[in-house]
Amino acid sequence: MMMYCTNLWIIYVAQGAKVTFTNQCTYTVWPGTLTGSPPQLKTTGFELASGASNSVDLPSPWSGRFWARTGCSDSNGGFTCATGDCASGQVTCNGDGGKPPATLVEITIAPNGGQDFYDVSNVDGFNVPVSVTPQGGSGECKTSICKTDNINAACPTELQIKGSDGNVIACKSACVAFGEDQYCCKGAYNSTETCQPTKYSLFFENQCPDAYSYAFDDINSTFTCSQGPDYAITFCPN
Repeated sequence: MMMYCTNLWIIYVAQGAKVTFTNQCTYTVWPGTLTGSPPQLKTTGFELASGASNSVDLPSPWSGRFWARTGCSDSNGGFTCATGDCASGQVTCNGDGGKPPATLVEITIAPNGGQDFYDVSNVDGFNVPVSVTPQGGSGECKTSICKTDNINAACPTELQIKGSDGNVIACKSACVAFGEDQYCCKGAYNSTETCQPTKYSLFFENQCPDAYSYAFDDINSTFTCSQGPDYAITFCPN
């Protein structure tokens, strides 16, 4: 019996988790993936047409992030995107992160079927509505979501990123826009006591209360699930 259980445990760890991406936006997105430490996943970026789905396998343990790139094209010998560009010059990001502002999905896969952590984050700003939902597992296992596109529409002028047509295509966080310690929770502001919500983080919080609005927004923004769930990431969730 002990040998049997040990063999099952080895199989479980090797399987890790599967993340399925679905694009419910009316436009194509190019998801990017970034692992917290090498090696990177087998897929570090791909095209996802409107209505399409694609899956990526994660090892266990694992920690990293996912985001959507928009307005991408392959011209002048290099692949570039209007938002979330990872500057690799290719559809794959190859270990490069996305340039903010971009809405992030962050997942930490625990070893041995332990407690996973996951969230949606606007700490680096916002470009595309997104949700992440555990598939299976045990515990609370709730959906983390930022489903409104009103962030771009209502984005304060000083945080706006505009496209070639003059429309707002992304909204910076105050940290990205100004780089000041009070907004980035750095230096003297590097604690929950000293780094408090600002009018800018409250803008994101009011639009998407389940998503991180600044670095120490942990109370209602961190989600957990145990026993090895898979995950569904949806861009522009209904």
